Amino acid sequence: MPSSINTSAIYNVFKVIRDPALCLPHGIVSSFDQLPLPISRAFLPRYTNSKCDIKAVVLDKDNCFAIPKTDEVYAPYQETFEALRKAYPGSRLLIVSNSAGTNDDSGDQARRLEQNTGVKVLEHSTKKPGCGPDIMNHFFNAADSGVTKPSQVAIIGDRLFTDMLMANMMGSWSVWVRDGVVKDEGLFARIEKRLAFQLTRRGFEPQVPSSQFEG
Repeated sequence: MPSSINTSAIYNVFKVIRDPALCLPHGIVSSFDQLPLPISRAFLPRYTNSKCDIKAVVLDKDNCFAIPKTDEVYAPYQETFEALRKAYPGSRLLIVSNSAGTNDDSGDQARRLEQNTGVKVLEHSTKKPGCGPDIMNHFFNAADSGVTKPSQVAIIGDRLFTDMLMANMMGSWSVWVRDGVVKDEGLFARIEKRLAFQLTRRGFEPQVPSSQFEG
């Protein structure tokens, strides 16, 4: 099934025009296998003294822990993936993809991904970056997540305009997988990386997480 237009990304990109820091990450790793535990060790120096209590993690799929358009963990990343599963067991680890689990998926892809990884795939009709409420509903309704506010969630992904933007809109922490499984030389990826460099050089930085969801 061909991918549908991501209207959520088109709509929310205007928020980046108003506040460019919304697309920037709190932490950066080159590739998924470089992800440390605790995750806060990946945060940029300016956030190392920030109080954080990460109880749950959201993973992007394509070019994060999997080769694009595949539904299994890239073999060299298996050790890191299993370490994450152990650190965030049960409902505390969630895969949120803009393919598997969306309206573009007949259901087979999500089921196959869950079988191959042992991790729940979120079903959502609104694509990233607009599915933050769906993510929080998952954690709020899962008795074993321990999540009571978005600042207890970390989003890990390879896209600034979907994964990182969503994290900042939610009021969650974020880690950017900058180079991915396969080096992406596409125009969009090059624009994102250049934008991140320019914004950081000009002093933009995302806020320490807090959210509309928090009381």
